Amino acid sequence: MKRTLNISILLIFALSFFNAAPTEFDKYDVKVAILKFKTEVINYGTITQNAEGKRIFTFTNTGDAPLLITKVKTSCGCTVPSYSKAPIQPGDQGELEIKYDTKRLGAFTKTVTVISNAEGGNKILKIKGNIVASK
Repeated sequence: MKRTLNISILLIFALSFFNAAPTEFDKYDVKVAILKFKTEVINYGTITQNAEGKRIFTFTNTGDAPLLITKVKTSCGCTVPSYSKAPIQPGDQGELEIKYDTKRLGAFTKTVTVISNAEGGNKILKIKGNIVASK
């Protein structure tokens, strides 16, 4: 009986010690980048074949750590991204330029995946529109 009581007291003491100990995150001021886009969908609308296909996604780093975009992947080779490889400081804005090849006729919807160190992981953007033959 005495042995069980000692083990119980020791167990309660150990559990209260671990609950009172600071966590790893409490020791450090954790800072993160937050990627906030002005819009996540760009609608080209109806445009003519071979029209200008450049559009720009504007974003802001609303976090408290530098934002670094490591890669931008598109759903097909007809969409070409262009972006700055330099870190975007907290509070600063940046641009992601997308150029869609407008020689193909018909409706389109494409995705653009932004891979960065931002909180929440990858961000998926969309472009869409309809291309008609020029007169």
